[in-house]
Amino acid sequence: PPDANVAATERASDVDEDYDEDLAITVFTTRPDTLFGATYMVLAPEHPLVDRITPAARRESVEAYRTMVGSKSERDRMSEGKDKTGVFVGAYAINPANDARIPIYIADYVLMGYGTGAIMAVPGQDERDWDFAKKFDLPIIRTVQPPESFKDDKAFLGDGPAINSGFLNGLNVDDAKEKIIAHLEREGDGVRSTKYKLRDWLFSRQRYWGEPFPILLDEQGNPHALREDELPLVLPELADFKPTGTPNPPLSKAGDWLKVERDGKTYTRETNVMPQWAGSCWYYLRYADPKNANRFVDPMKERYWMPVDLYVGGVEHAVLHLLYARFWHKVLFDLGHVSTAEPFMKLVNQGLILGEVEYHTAEDPPRIVRDDEVERGTDGYRLKSNPSMRVTGESFKMSKSRGNVINPEDIVRDYGVDTFRLYEMYMGPLEAQKPWNTRDIVGMSRFLNAVWRNFVGDDEDPNNREEKRRPAVRIEHGAIPEPLDRMMHRTIKKVGEDIEHLHFNTGIAELIKLNNEVTGSTVVARELAETFVLLLAPFAPHIAEEIWSRLGHTKSLSRRPWPVFDPAKLEESTMELPVQINGKLRDKITVASDADESSILSTAEKSEKVQPWLAGKSIKKRLYVPKKLVNIVVG
Repeated sequence: PPDANVAATERASDVDEDYDEDLAITVFTTRPDTLFGATYMVLAPEHPLVDRITPAARRESVEAYRTMVGSKSERDRMSEGKDKTGVFVGAYAINPANDARIPIYIADYVLMGYGTGAIMAVPGQDERDWDFAKKFDLPIIRTVQPPESFKDDKAFLGDGPAINSGFLNGLNVDDAKEKIIAHLEREGDGVRSTKYKLRDWLFSRQRYWGEPFPILLDEQGNPHALREDELPLVLPELADFKPTGTPNPPLSKAGDWLKVERDGKTYTRETNVMPQWAGSCWYYLRYADPKNANRFVDPMKERYWMPVDLYVGGVEHAVLHLLYARFWHKVLFDLGHVSTAEPFMKLVNQGLILGEVEYHTAEDPPRIVRDDEVERGTDGYRLKSNPSMRVTGESFKMSKSRGNVINPEDIVRDYGVDTFRLYEMYMGPLEAQKPWNTRDIVGMSRFLNAVWRNFVGDDEDPNNREEKRRPAVRIEHGAIPEPLDRMMHRTIKKVGEDIEHLHFNTGIAELIKLNNEVTGSTVVARELAETFVLLLAPFAPHIAEEIWSRLGHTKSLSRRPWPVFDPAKLEESTMELPVQINGKLRDKITVASDADESSILSTAEKSEKVQPWLAGKSIKKRLYVPKKLVNIVVG
């Protein structure tokens, strides 16, 4: 779809060298209303102006960065989850909205073939710009007022009134766009324009491995499709499939396979192949009917199974692969081969797990320090041995070249596969980018050891000294103590909901809480033990099956239904309420969950901590927010 917005021109200047010419850099933006928040500018490393505006003192670092970027593919550069990199070129641009001088960087996430190869960076309203600004300590100016509930730790992408934007302040987004476009056109600094997000899609490869095109070429080079009874077209076996060193692909050496006789004419097969992601554009359809030798999918099975209910993929595929798969699917839909216009009902992109945090002292040159030499305070990291020395901590994408790869086999060997699974799910939200920390995985190992002790005992554990061993726990039929019973039912509800919403980290946290409540018991009710193990199974299936067997079951727990909570047991028998006097907290009271308002207010007024604040004063108003708080207004 078109983006009908504005192309703005920013003037480039330099503080290190004088130029005899007035250079202009054109950027295209769909959000001209945020122009006042542009605090830096980013050019594609290949931008032709980079050479002209980079002073001699900065050329070495700029060229080194350009060389590094040159080894990356566009897909790598555009990956949403990757760490932001860039280099200051040593020059500044003039923001046409407020005449502010803003630094010019080059960064790999800006492509020369997309837009103008230059962007105005507004970190307050753009996620990528926010990450970049945070990494390079660049100013962040919000130009759209977020709601009060918005946490001030990320870019705000929603709508709202303009702020910090001069003559745009108070306008909504659409009105602010119109006013700034008119201003830029009047001043000669910009023009309204329409850009289409269309790019060439190169779909052929000159190699052996890949899906062959079902195309025949006649003597004049005209293409002809294979007949349906000639499909699928299978790659021929080649003894030599190395590149030829010429423009001819390896399949040009395929001999008899290459020539096809049809209707007295000789045709030549297309020797290019499709790219490696061609099959990944529609493989999900094949799962519905994997053994069909006549069609890619039976129409009845396709109608039954499609669309995909939940599609989980890495964040690096969040843009391109999704685009290709939807494009492919929509073509099949238009041709009548599939019954749905969209392939996926829900898409989730899990975030990257980065390498362990790397720490450097804030000195010149910086010094690498170990994790155990660093402590975290309210104002960031500092060196334990020298608290005045600040330390920076940063995580990077795992790579062999950086030496920060975590080998799963090593973790499984040292801690077991269940601990490994648990830790990966407990690290944080599924979609978030998270740094690995080997020290933290010990906590998950301790949790599983505690689960074993609580529901089996550790009399068989050779790692425990004799005097510290606990005998096998007695699992008995009988009632669960009321507080623990209520907690169990709340845990069933919360873990089930968290799994449904893919909030695995919070689901595990609930299991840890319930396990802590059981710790120390020598007798555990069978209903509680079995329920806990069933809830644990999706996260740590191996130890769950073993405990299930120790509980006397001969069949797998996977054959058992998921536990069901009792809504009547979700509420606590008592509740704690804060008591405020004129809006300030003075005490907390415990009352019955079903207590009426008058008794709750009476209890609040009789509190020993509240009475001094009421003495000698008249009560003007009593406010009870059900199950939330009590507020007494006095005068």
